[in-house]
Amino acid sequence: MSAKHGGPFEPEQLASVFRPLGSSTGLPSAAYRSEAVFAWEIEHVFDDSWVCVGRSADLPDPGDQAAVSAGSETVLLVRGNDGELRGFFNTCRHRGHELLSAGDRACRTTVMCPYHGWVYDLDGRLRGAPGFSGLDRDDYALAAARVEEWLGWAFVNASGGAAPLADQVGNLADLVPAYEPERLVVGAEHGYVVESNWKIAHENYHECYHCSNIHPELCAVTPPDSGRDFRPTGVWSGGSMDLRPDASTMSLTGESDATPLRGLSDEGRRSVLYLGLLPNLLISLHPDYVLTHRMTPIAPGRTAIECQWLFSPEDVARPGFDPSFAVEFWDVTNRQDWKAIEAVYRGMGSRGFVPGPLSEREGCVRLFDVLMARAYLSGRPVAPDPDDLAQLVR
Repeated sequence: MSAKHGGPFEPEQLASVFRPLGSSTGLPSAAYRSEAVFAWEIEHVFDDSWVCVGRSADLPDPGDQAAVSAGSETVLLVRGNDGELRGFFNTCRHRGHELLSAGDRACRTTVMCPYHGWVYDLDGRLRGAPGFSGLDRDDYALAAARVEEWLGWAFVNASGGAAPLADQVGNLADLVPAYEPERLVVGAEHGYVVESNWKIAHENYHECYHCSNIHPELCAVTPPDSGRDFRPTGVWSGGSMDLRPDASTMSLTGESDATPLRGLSDEGRRSVLYLGLLPNLLISLHPDYVLTHRMTPIAPGRTAIECQWLFSPEDVARPGFDPSFAVEFWDVTNRQDWKAIEAVYRGMGSRGFVPGPLSEREGCVRLFDVLMARAYLSGRPVAPDPDDLAQLVR
């Protein structure tokens, strides 16, 4: 195993990450706090893989447009007249003005630069340039960016060099479709800015070793030592937890104001799945709703996190439906987690910090760290080796 692509670590600096559980450790402190490592991750982990940029289901109609951040780039998503979702780098072919500001949306029959009025068809071809005649429309088409849709989410590969999204997803495609996220609608959303590294948020999500100490509300509805770890073939990590017998969902009371999602098995109605798709999408599958955390790294110690709660369209359309049973529970839980991971980030800056051993209840954390270590050594995220999966003990 050797470092490639000018990776930020030498193999010996990551050797402890690959040890068996009980002696394996997390990543070096620099992986979380170094500006140079952060810049490398944006270029190689985010730009060179598929980044979730939001809900493609929110762009259902021809002319729907959204400017989204994807690693180091801003990409304009456009729903074409043929129903296809396309992506274009968010720069006019004239003098580079942004076509839409990041985060903005529009719905119109063309794409228009607000600076000098250059106009493009929804497929990116130049339609008109005021004051010019004889320009070849194909020569000045918008620069295309790779975009794929998966179960109602949109993904962008900024570099253009990633393997197909299906390789990154792997056997996550065996677990998520039963919940029909592409059919669900956003019932609530909440944004946070957390003063911690994006990888610490991943690691915290992947273990409940800490739950008895900081999550009394969560422990009241699900045993923190329940469930099992999954064995991914794609670039992801995750596992399940069981609901307590008197709880029907994850809420402060254990009760739900939503109906169970159609098509779930009896096991699916009694468990919650926690799935982390690198680099930036956490998918929590509940019996009656789907919750996502979508992370956008801002700096080594700052991460924007967008949460969306997805419910069946029948529930959202029902008079009096109130998603607060799920939103309040996870807002409480999220804020407990944010306080913890901010303290972890600060602690990692101490001269006294040396990564400690991971317990058998942190197998998915180890797998996430192994996936990151392999990315540092290979130059981009790659699926785990069989030896990596052998360390999942639940």
